[in-house]
Amino acid sequence: MASPQRIFTAALVVIGDEILSGRTHDKNIAQVATWLQIQGIRLKEVRVVADETPAIVEAVNTLRARNDYCFTTGGIGPTHDDITVDAIAEALGVPVIVHPEAREILEGYYETRGGLTEARLRMARTPEGASLIPNRYTGAPGIRCGNVFIMAGVPSITAGMLDALSGELEGGAPLLSETVGCWVGESEVAELLRQTEKTFESCQIGSYPFWAEGRTGANFVIRSVSAGDLAACTRALVDGLSAMGRPAVPGGI
Repeated sequence: MASPQRIFTAALVVIGDEILSGRTHDKNIAQVATWLQIQGIRLKEVRVVADETPAIVEAVNTLRARNDYCFTTGGIGPTHDDITVDAIAEALGVPVIVHPEAREILEGYYETRGGLTEARLRMARTPEGASLIPNRYTGAPGIRCGNVFIMAGVPSITAGMLDALSGELEGGAPLLSETVGCWVGESEVAELLRQTEKTFESCQIGSYPFWAEGRTGANFVIRSVSAGDLAACTRALVDGLSAMGRPAVPGGI
């Protein structure tokens, strides 16, 4: 049940040397952020860490303590360098076990795919006391340990795990947004943005400048959990831009 006055927060730990080296471009941050927003949960911070146990332990323990939820992506496959489960078990102070339900799922999945090898069995390992997040694509489940959610690094698999969690987490009011664009330099409207945001305390205004068609412009994204305040703040910003002789473009440029 949604709690409209309560802002629920989450953090994301992206795990993988391949992300830090640039070999792989992360796509999970955007999809996790979008999914969380729909659940009424605010993504407050993201860390990218190497496949190193101390780095994972420190990130997870720090972020799970100061957020309602902590998500991780990457490092839960069948190879020796997939150490996320072990690192998070260490962070939580519990042993790693072969989860009976996860083993049963993988046995069924691999029955016609060469059987459950020792490498594949690694994907049934969880911190003790964990529950499972269904994975309709490869069988290997995600893992939930308290407020920590351990998910795959492959974006399509992560998407399926997020879908399985939809509606399962407590959240607050969804964050709503409106976008207006304007052919104007940020410095020209800095005071207007500051005053407008100050007037509407439940709203935040983000400014995103760009250069196109040989001139400077900016898109302004107004966010709020209140539909009424969002509409009023957007109108005030549009009117302020118009008064400066800078007409706004609804929906952005």
